[in-house]
Amino acid sequence: MASEPASPTHDSVPSRKFQSRSRDASGSVGPHDDAPRASGTWKSSGGPTESEAPGSGSGISELGHKVLLITGASSGIGAATARAAHAVGYRLVLAARSQDRLEALAAELGGPERTLAVATDVTRFDDNEAMVAAALEAFGQIDVVFVNAGFGGKRSFGSDGDTPEHWRDMVLTNVLGAAYTVRATLDAVRASVGHVLLTGSVAGRVAIPGSLYSSTKWAVTGMGQSLRGELVGSGVRVTLIEPGMVDTPFFDNRPTHALEDVDIANAVMYAISQPPHVDVSELLVRPTAQPV
Repeated sequence: MASEPASPTHDSVPSRKFQSRSRDASGSVGPHDDAPRASGTWKSSGGPTESEAPGSGSGISELGHKVLLITGASSGIGAATARAAHAVGYRLVLAARSQDRLEALAAELGGPERTLAVATDVTRFDDNEAMVAAALEAFGQIDVVFVNAGFGGKRSFGSDGDTPEHWRDMVLTNVLGAAYTVRATLDAVRASVGHVLLTGSVAGRVAIPGSLYSSTKWAVTGMGQSLRGELVGSGVRVTLIEPGMVDTPFFDNRPTHALEDVDIANAVMYAISQPPHVDVSELLVRPTAQPV
């Protein structure tokens, strides 16, 4: 399978590492592959460390009540971000199509008191609405939404590329699915004066020859910018997370010198750890060796 050069869906902070071997793709699949639990200490400006997790009695009460909803959460960048956010006390709503992997991850991250698993097909608006309803019933609020579900495919608009059916599913997931998730969560995020993050890609900043996937990520870039413009003055922040090449089993030939999904999870954590007057509007994260 010919692969995309930059990651699609998706999850730092310099000098704040979670070490893991997990991965996500540049043509990546929305539910991204399962990552070993990140270890290490996250320290944001004025934020808690991993040792200050709920139940440690170390003053994490405010963050311990915040709720982060992640689509494409069963693996890869989504799962790595869930682990990173759990480490600093977030309650989690994990959404993806893979119920079994979601439930296993939710059990790992504290079970129903801390982490809710909701099987969700983001291309169905009623699934998105049900996801939000379940989140509000369980936790009463949604503070951060990470719109991360998506996948890629072969490069070529000709017969060497993917089937028209694959194209349709990819466009529906990467573009319409992202818009559906934003629509379904927006009232709750407005109410919490929260934060929306969307996984874009380097491929949504540089047109990749023959790549319809790249075209979908250009759409996500525009969606993020348009959403931020709509929300100016509301206090809600919007961030585009734009990964370059990320190692993932999506590739037939695994990339070398690529990012790991934990690197993108760290970028998400950096963005959401900023004080309310700081909106990190875009984070473009490439491997040092990636030329484009």
